[in-house]
Amino acid sequence: MTSFAEYEQYDGIGLAKLVKNGEIKATELCEEAINRAEKLNPKLNTIITPLYDFARETAKHLQADAPFCGVPFLLKDAHHALKDFPMSSGSALLKDFLPQNDAEIVRRFKKAGLVILGKTNTPEFKLAYVTEPKAFEKTRNPWNLAYTPGGSSGGSAAAVAARIVPLASATDEGGSIRVPASYCGLFGLKPSRGRNPVGPDFKEEWDGMSTSHVVTRSVRDSAAMLDAVSGRELGAPYSIIAPERPFQEEVQFDPEHLRIGFHTRSAYGREVHPECIKSVEQTCKLLESLGHNVEETVPNYQEEDAALNWCIIMIGNLAAHVDRLVQTYGHFNVKRNLELQNYALYRMGQRIKALDFVKAKRKWRQFGTIMDQVLNKYDMMLTPTLGEPPVLVGSLQPSKSDQRSMKVISSWVGNIIMSNRKLTNSILKELIQNMMKVLMPFTMIANITGQPAMSVPLYWTESGLPCGVQFIGRFGEEAKLLRLASQLEKAQPWVSRKPQSLQ
Repeated sequence: MTSFAEYEQYDGIGLAKLVKNGEIKATELCEEAINRAEKLNPKLNTIITPLYDFARETAKHLQADAPFCGVPFLLKDAHHALKDFPMSSGSALLKDFLPQNDAEIVRRFKKAGLVILGKTNTPEFKLAYVTEPKAFEKTRNPWNLAYTPGGSSGGSAAAVAARIVPLASATDEGGSIRVPASYCGLFGLKPSRGRNPVGPDFKEEWDGMSTSHVVTRSVRDSAAMLDAVSGRELGAPYSIIAPERPFQEEVQFDPEHLRIGFHTRSAYGREVHPECIKSVEQTCKLLESLGHNVEETVPNYQEEDAALNWCIIMIGNLAAHVDRLVQTYGHFNVKRNLELQNYALYRMGQRIKALDFVKAKRKWRQFGTIMDQVLNKYDMMLTPTLGEPPVLVGSLQPSKSDQRSMKVISSWVGNIIMSNRKLTNSILKELIQNMMKVLMPFTMIANITGQPAMSVPLYWTESGLPCGVQFIGRFGEEAKLLRLASQLEKAQPWVSRKPQSLQ
């Protein structure tokens, strides 16, 4: 077979059905995906570690009853370790790092029958909402190559949007599934805390803010993958009640009448972009046409406050991670190879006091109470995924003044500056404003509370760029989110929409 032109018309479950019915061989699907990767990757820079020979060998030896038997797949090059193959986490320091075991979720991906073609680009240590690591260069958005696909799962999202694979692995610490899903016109579900494995090497990464799943074109692929990989792992610090029935069954049913609260309030000192407001307004109309009750409501917390307390925990965890790297590689090599902004964050993390860390965790509990109170009244919350449409590649790189500040923080002078607690907090707040105000993410609150959330591709801007909307559900209620997503997908299909820049 030289070409399977219909490949892009199928989602993962559809391709697996073709293999199981004998209509196509897994090896043929593998070659089609590799051909597409070789054609498109030079434009997009989504795959940084091709594993084509590994994929070809895998495709020859599959279990026919696996749910995703023979489906081409890509792994994010962070957290999702594949034994004996490089995992850089987007860093020049770790380009040659070879994991000694599979991550638990990767073991379950393999058991599900997926054929892993390679590893996808990600910002260093997943610490950006754009995918532009210095070690591997910029990834571009298939909908318009001048724009970013978002981050930190930007490489995975760009590959799925470009139809290289129907789904790819992703992680989410502050929106890293939902942000690139929004930017790339995909469905992105962040599961509840404890639903999917994160170990064995990351038992409690970012104090439970981090979770793993996939980005997909179809809702049913996301549901079926949740069935395949969810469930408690050994040593996990969090647990969750198992679903009443398979998630893939849930998407076959419309949801009951839902009460949905929404808001498009300003954040990070800026008003939400009119296109993002319009995306929520049109979604509200669609929801009402489907019989749901929609009501504007404003939760009693501010995005800036959530971001500050998210950032304190993130920086503390980063400092612990980099300390381990220093023990392995030496301080000189770490400082030389880490990107400036991440080394500066590491130095700040070294100076954050245990008191600040505990106060931030206690603030998390307050956020959880606020969100539970809202979701006692409503079945779910609706917001823009981000308050700004996709941004241009390179537009979020640190300014010269920011770089000067980071160099100062990273120097011996920074030790003196950050010995002043008030000054350290002031620097942190300014950092958050600079990081967040351009994109205006509404995603962090679900990572703090552990609640499930999804970005749904229901709107494209006048210039043809995707602009997703976010739904946040009650803890453990992925089924309700998936039922609604499936209903929306049927009412306003998006799967057949294809980026024009690659045609």
